[in-house]
Amino acid sequence: MSTRTPPARILVVDDDPTVAEVVTGYLHRAGHSVDHAADGPTALDRAARHRHDLVVLDLMLPGIDGLEVCRRLRADRPVPVIMLTARGAEDDRIAGLELGADDYVTKPFSPRELVLRVESVLRRSRAGAAAAGGGQPVPRRAGIQLDPQTRRATKDGRPLTLTLREFDLLAHFLTHPERAHSREELMRDVWGWDFGDLSTVTVHVRRLRAKIEDDPAAPRLIQTVWGVGYRFEPQEEGQP
Repeated sequence: MSTRTPPARILVVDDDPTVAEVVTGYLHRAGHSVDHAADGPTALDRAARHRHDLVVLDLMLPGIDGLEVCRRLRADRPVPVIMLTARGAEDDRIAGLELGADDYVTKPFSPRELVLRVESVLRRSRAGAAAAGGGQPVPRRAGIQLDPQTRRATKDGRPLTLTLREFDLLAHFLTHPERAHSREELMRDVWGWDFGDLSTVTVHVRRLRAKIEDDPAAPRLIQTVWGVGYRFEPQEEGQP
């Protein structure tokens, strides 16, 4: 028997028993093993005792809120995180993406859509080399070197701490330099979605600039193409 993605162990963190029951049921039917936590401390305890492949995390939690849980999870290891946010809570959503969440779903949501998002993130996290350049070596540009097999990244020999999406986005830029990419194109080619909130792309570009640019306020590598999107402009070796 096969599922759309190989079975994964998923941690669902939500204090609403109805939401947790529905999400857990849909993920079980998709073939995944699911643990549930109803508050922040329990979530961190479960995450410490089990190596989950992905976390579905509500932002509004008792004990420790979802943003702090995400911060602590990402400090431990780069586990993929999908956040659940209340409709209109844009500041919380952006804060979650800034902390490294890979995706978010707005309440109320379709459980089927959530399962599709979960499987999309799982495919990206497991694809490794295939997700970052079709299994081919990613060109070294502007002192940046990516290893798709180990998903390690360096700039001028200094390690870069990148999330799953940041790694894939940077690999896409390195593989397609000096080309203008619309946010819609990046969402399709990097995220694998034909729909979604384009601010997700904007936030990830901003995070990536903070990690690879000498001056993120005046980016030279990832340049904004007004009215279009972004273009990666690798500097020649020795170029000022």
